[in-house]
Amino acid sequence: MIQRMNEKQILIVEDEPSLAEVTGLYLKRAGFQVQFAYDGKQAMAILEKQIPDFVIMDIMLPEIDGISLTRWLRDRSDVPIIMVTARREEVDRISGLEMGADDYVVKPFSPQELVSRVRAVLRRMGRDQAEAESERALSFESISIDPRTRVVTVKESVVDLTAKEFDMLYLLARHPKQVFTRDQLLERVWGGAEYIDPGTVTVHVRRLREKIETDPSKPKHLLTVWGVGYKFEA
Repeated sequence: MIQRMNEKQILIVEDEPSLAEVTGLYLKRAGFQVQFAYDGKQAMAILEKQIPDFVIMDIMLPEIDGISLTRWLRDRSDVPIIMVTARREEVDRISGLEMGADDYVVKPFSPQELVSRVRAVLRRMGRDQAEAESERALSFESISIDPRTRVVTVKESVVDLTAKEFDMLYLLARHPKQVFTRDQLLERVWGGAEYIDPGTVTVHVRRLREKIETDPSKPKHLLTVWGVGYKFEA
């Protein structure tokens, strides 16, 4: 496992030096330490040595693109990642989220908004860690969820979930039959709904169904309540 740094530090992976500098300035003013990488290869070299507390990742990068780098990083760490893209197409946002990004922003963006998003993700992660220490394992007919080890098994086989997929599944499974709106899920899982596209929830629900349902097109556990949100059926 790659060693984590002891101090709070954010790695900004951005091939536009002026944008990286401005973003870094705002983050430093907010009390973070900042490190820069200007292409995917340089970022990978840094990440192979030490993992920071947060990564801000541009999608369009020289050498190695942001999507590929996020996939590589997710195989090694659960460090929170915010993707940055200059393209507004939904496919770019979905690709980043499916690779395990925690949030995304579209250029041009407000540096202060980005700082707020970073803080929101870190607050949620801290809250989740504290809650997980006192939360109980859940067991259903074919699904088991352990918040202490963050391991999910389906029919006795371990299922590989991203951090957000696990958080969403555990929240819903802790409250079977209770319907959660998209905004409620964004607030509880992502730490706030103000800046995050509600489509983020849809993407994660689809990915969860592919991993825990026998037939994702006819889910039995993770159900849609049309016009409202989602619920878990034990």
